Amino acid sequence: MTMRPPFSSFIASKSKMIQQQPPLLYQNVPAQRSSPLNANSINQQKLQTFKHTAVHRLTRAHSDVYELLWQHEPCDVQVCKDGTLQCHMLRDSFLSSSRNYTNYRGLLNLCILLLVMSSGRLVLENIIKYGLLVKFDVLLRFLEDPTAWPGVFIVICLNFPILFTYFLQKLILSGAISINTGFYINVVNILSILIVPAAYIWNIHPNPVSSAFALATSSCILLKLWSYCSINRHCRNQMLQKGRKLVHQKSISDFRDASDDKLDEQNDATKSEGKRKQPDVSNDDKADNVSRDSIDSNRTDLVHYPDNLTLKDLYYFMCSPTLCYELNFPRSSRIRKRFLLRRVVEVIFLAGLMIMLIQQWIVPVLRNSQKPFRASHWPGIVERLLKLAIPNHFIWLIFFYWYFHSTMNVVAEILRFGDREFYRDWWNAESVTRFWQDWNIPVHTFAVRHIYKPLLTRGLSKNQASIVVFLVSAFFHEYLVSVPLRMFRLWAFFGMLFQIPFAFFVQRYLSGNYANMAVWLSLIVGQPIAIMMYIHDYYFDYFYPQP
Repeated sequence: MTMRPPFSSFIASKSKMIQQQPPLLYQNVPAQRSSPLNANSINQQKLQTFKHTAVHRLTRAHSDVYELLWQHEPCDVQVCKDGTLQCHMLRDSFLSSSRNYTNYRGLLNLCILLLVMSSGRLVLENIIKYGLLVKFDVLLRFLEDPTAWPGVFIVICLNFPILFTYFLQKLILSGAISINTGFYINVVNILSILIVPAAYIWNIHPNPVSSAFALATSSCILLKLWSYCSINRHCRNQMLQKGRKLVHQKSISDFRDASDDKLDEQNDATKSEGKRKQPDVSNDDKADNVSRDSIDSNRTDLVHYPDNLTLKDLYYFMCSPTLCYELNFPRSSRIRKRFLLRRVVEVIFLAGLMIMLIQQWIVPVLRNSQKPFRASHWPGIVERLLKLAIPNHFIWLIFFYWYFHSTMNVVAEILRFGDREFYRDWWNAESVTRFWQDWNIPVHTFAVRHIYKPLLTRGLSKNQASIVVFLVSAFFHEYLVSVPLRMFRLWAFFGMLFQIPFAFFVQRYLSGNYANMAVWLSLIVGQPIAIMMYIHDYYFDYFYPQP
């Protein structure tokens, strides 16, 4: 930033310039018709008069102008040789790309106001047309619904595979079961978490909401146990290679075997992403961040294998907001009560807001879409889908903030879990792959650590490994939607597969803002529309059956 010089210095410098370089008007004054001595005296008299007048005017008349112009932009203040102020120079307009101007905060505020006003109009129109459809006792009605409790029963029963995994690890460590036999038993146990809840939901016909929650929980437990068994197997191999000595690593993330060394050059992009600037935090959180780093770097209670094979360690990992197991997680020094209270309030408020928006906005649109879908009227179908896309995307954004920021921070704060990077700036993504990497960090980290890298070590190319990751993700999206609704339409599966050619298209033909807009377009009319198609099919299959 340019420092503003004092006004006295400004006047002194400009006066010196005037004294040394007077205007041409007074440098070449024609001599009068008199003696040379008289003509020179007249020129000197006029020159002194100009110098005094210019400095006086600059001091008295231009002091306020100088202050105002310097406050606006220092480079605007220039004094010509004739003592006048110059306010024009060679420069581009603010909206020109050559100006390199990036501060559009005012326009962003305008867009926010327009969005609020247009959304308010839609809300008012919806209430005038349909009335108030919100049921404030939806939670009590859900708890009184007997079909909602099977999902809770599934979540409780997930303790059995967790405890089974714990005792199996103990048996493998003691040598009662061979490593290969323990591996196959682990595979069967993990597959049972995937199959048994789905079969139970398919036969019992429970509430779809509680079923989706139960399957999402069981899927997280499945991935956690996968990571838990893999890391313990790695630690066990390390211990056997070192002659049954304890593995003294601060964290399992520090393990680097030969296969990881071969992948260093292939993962430069991933490493560079890790060097991004961290977002600013409030003053209330900065002190805790410092203490969190210091206590983690000076920890003396590090756990070593096999001391980590305890129920306390296992259930801490089961409750932690991560899918990747480590022997020693980064821990915060204390629980921030004000931070925790803010997040709890956000969880309660946003959950109620999403329920109200679904009742007031989504349900009426679904009911009114009966005729175009039954009559196969394609213009009407497209209009209904576009009308569903906006509220669906709006609720999806609220869900993202509610789950990835509010809910996961509540869990992390209670458990003093130190790694809070649950997402990155996915809204600035200029490619589909960048979006999937940044919007769900726990899942992305698991996919890279336990799927992508192992596939690379087995000879697959980076594109082939990425396709396998997309297939696994597509399967789980289909699993979490089709089983609770008890129908297989494959909208979510094919929606995820469509991301593969779309990602290649965006990466090859688009860049910058156009690529970012393409990513946003895929989010608005892509997978959210597939999810709404499931809800639409479920609604008409169960509430408006064919005569």
